[in-house]
Amino acid sequence: MPVAQSYRPDPKILELGDQFYDPVDAADFPRCTPRFVNRRAAATVGLADLAEEEWARHLCRFEPLPDNLQRPLALRYHGHQFRMYNPDLGDGRGFLFAQLRDDRGRLLDLGTKGSGQTPWSRGADGRLTLKGGVREILATEMLEALGVNTSKSFALFETGENLTRGDEPSPTRSAVLTRLSHGHIRIGSFQRQAFHRNIDNLNAFVRYSLKHLYGEAPSGDSAENALRLCALVGAATAQLAASYMAAGFVHGVLNSDNINVTGESFDYGPWRFTPDWEPGFTAAYFDHHGLYAFGSQPEAIHWDVAQFASCLTLVAEVDALTETLSGWGSRFEEALVAALVKRLGIKSRGWDADRNLAMALIAALESRAATIDRVFFDWQGGRDPGVDAYSAEPFRALAAQLAGREAQPRHDYWANAEPCSMHIDEVEAIWAAIAERDDWAPLEAKVAAIRRMGTAMQDGSAPA
Repeated sequence: MPVAQSYRPDPKILELGDQFYDPVDAADFPRCTPRFVNRRAAATVGLADLAEEEWARHLCRFEPLPDNLQRPLALRYHGHQFRMYNPDLGDGRGFLFAQLRDDRGRLLDLGTKGSGQTPWSRGADGRLTLKGGVREILATEMLEALGVNTSKSFALFETGENLTRGDEPSPTRSAVLTRLSHGHIRIGSFQRQAFHRNIDNLNAFVRYSLKHLYGEAPSGDSAENALRLCALVGAATAQLAASYMAAGFVHGVLNSDNINVTGESFDYGPWRFTPDWEPGFTAAYFDHHGLYAFGSQPEAIHWDVAQFASCLTLVAEVDALTETLSGWGSRFEEALVAALVKRLGIKSRGWDADRNLAMALIAALESRAATIDRVFFDWQGGRDPGVDAYSAEPFRALAAQLAGREAQPRHDYWANAEPCSMHIDEVEAIWAAIAERDDWAPLEAKVAAIRRMGTAMQDGSAPA
């Protein structure tokens, strides 16, 4: 393949050694039909110039990229699943395919979903449904546009197999998805090492994460490294929780093996966007007690981070780790206020004013006079749609908080009649077009609309 100058392979995972992963082979798929290629993301890692057959060779057949991993690696980890510890986890239908630097110098992973069985498949087929791949594209594109730190859907290939699933009509079509993400080291990765009380491996993970994921030079003091990483993970996950709330997003399965130590959101299964600011809204049909409901997500993520800190007690003092995480709630509140103000498209006036505004906004959203997307769209830039549209007292209080606020530059997206949203009925309609007519135009149009909204929300200064 022609290698762009901006392609910078850097398989740092090999520094850890074979106690952390298992070399595996990709499934031999009957077919590789491209359904989505993210050339925008590819441009950031020097892969935008891949020819169509090269996309298939490297991202469906998984031939190694130049100077990169020669065999895919299934990573080992444990995790709490709905608060029950499971020591039998690991990459069961995915693997790490390559590592490379992006145009910001960050070390990124190309990982898969649906690429075949591994030692951690636990009897499952290691495959991904085409609908699951489509849903992940929609989730990642929407979250990126809304300012959530998320993995990117990099490529989706239909693979020509018929799959049987209990939660959707079967047989159903199969696919393999490749993600571009900032690391694959999970809280559950640390839990595995702590479970086996392997202090050397735990310290190796700490050093790897500091150096290659956070760009910080580890010191010679293991306790100091652990405390520093704990602080960084705490800050990143507080930001993640806040961004979910401001986006109206419900991940659905916030198990500790689904929390990346970089604070990047990934692994989208039963996700949904809640239409209304409803704390009890759940995404997963199997979340019977609302453990991961919309309003419970901050507590759930904080709980997972506490499990991370518990792992680090093998190398650092409990009191010091407790102190490090004691400010998580405050960091979450600060991040939530900032995210809500940003989504409104107005400039900060300082903590006190912004916090009062955020409280007024949440009270207005809780009234459910309109959907979350509609409220942010109508009030974007501090504009007041008027008493006829929003006469309820919480919205009049919001208008008072917005008085005199300076707006960000405006984009012509805000002149649309309707906001760009991603509720379940639209997701199902996009899938129905594919399932019933093999019509990919609605998906392509939706991705284009989401990206236009994302441009508008970034700086709003230029029309699309």
